[in-house]
Amino acid sequence: MASQATKMNMLQGSLWDKILIVALPFALTGMMQQFFNALDIAMLGQFVGKEAMAAVGSNSSVLATTLSLFIGISLGANVIIASFIGKKDMASVHKSVHTAILVAVLCGVGMTLLGEAVTNTLLDFLAVPGEIRHMAEMYLRIYFLGLPVIFLYNFESAIFRSQGDTRTPLYCLITGGVIKAGLNLFFILQLGMSAEGVAIGTIVANMISSGLLFYFLRRSHTEIRVRLHEFAIDKVLLVQILKVGLPAGLQNMVFCLSNLCIQSAINSLGPDVMAASAAAFNVEIFTYFIINAFGQVCTTFTSQNYGARLLSRCKRVFVLCLAIDSGVAIVGGVLTIVFAVPLLSLFNTDATVLSLGYTRLFYIQAFCLVEVVIEIISGAMRGYGNSLIPAVITLFGICGTRVTWVYTIFTGDPTFACLMMVFPVSWGVTAVVLAGAYRWFLWHLPMWKHA
Repeated sequence: MASQATKMNMLQGSLWDKILIVALPFALTGMMQQFFNALDIAMLGQFVGKEAMAAVGSNSSVLATTLSLFIGISLGANVIIASFIGKKDMASVHKSVHTAILVAVLCGVGMTLLGEAVTNTLLDFLAVPGEIRHMAEMYLRIYFLGLPVIFLYNFESAIFRSQGDTRTPLYCLITGGVIKAGLNLFFILQLGMSAEGVAIGTIVANMISSGLLFYFLRRSHTEIRVRLHEFAIDKVLLVQILKVGLPAGLQNMVFCLSNLCIQSAINSLGPDVMAASAAAFNVEIFTYFIINAFGQVCTTFTSQNYGARLLSRCKRVFVLCLAIDSGVAIVGGVLTIVFAVPLLSLFNTDATVLSLGYTRLFYIQAFCLVEVVIEIISGAMRGYGNSLIPAVITLFGICGTRVTWVYTIFTGDPTFACLMMVFPVSWGVTAVVLAGAYRWFLWHLPMWKHA
């Protein structure tokens, strides 16, 4: 499977078909990952109860915030490795791979220790109701134990993507996910476990997926091959990875940190709203993964072509990614709204939960096209090596708008519908500012006018 990466030539030939070849498996990877997460919620909702479902759902923003920073840093590894591939600097590719893997493991261990130390503080901040507090704490503590292998999987996936291989991470994810589903049934139905059971299954699944990716990296016949005796952190390359990856991670965190504030407001509305929001999130996220996939692919293709100074192809990458992503997002958003009730019923059939879940889905899916603009522009700028501009704009446009909304507009009208309106509003503000900043950035990009 790993050898498939050598077949993707991003520097020559047509682009639209290659973009689809790379983007679709990547989108499917995210969708499958979320499918297995959604399966956790569905099993708890069907076999345990909506309290257990709400307990796991209440942690979604915390976990997304934790993972988003390091997924962003892994994107930095993707950009740097892809750029070196474009420059045909294979020695630097080799060093970057070993540096990235070590960083993943070390950061995972550090975040596990930090997460265990602040679990109760996080639950207090989220105002998790007392009736589900114990289950929520067990789930969160067990999940934190698996962060090293979760981080490792994401960094390994970024390494494969830098060469255009999005299939190998998908195959490894599916393998681990199928085993996870079986473990969940065993833990819940046979052992009578609740939230802690699906948390254990998650750790085992990620151990399998990351272990398989490591195996293929060890057996690769390309420059991404891993050799145990050559593991070392190259400080110069680490700085380059962090220069791109850290702002990207902070941009991702901004979304998630603002969502922590929103989750706290959701929790204040009671268990029914919490359960409905958790169910809707696990439906809407599938559309997001498709949108995000083209943003990530835009980054990789732009990185390689910019490294090779093929700026005219960079322009074409941007236009094609924006056009294709917009079309897919429109179709996905419409289908999600039309089939909202049947999809939500997979998690819980309570009438109140279904009604509230539909409200969230409408506000998210009806405006997902605006999110496409944010993802593609951010992806392109990261491909050129600048993650700081989209990160700063996102900080003020997304986080600033959402926090302000929760503590002003929502306080005056504390309803679920009012709270959900913050998503399209914050996207709109951010997209307008980001589009202007992108035009300015291109105008000042070296060699752009002559491309």
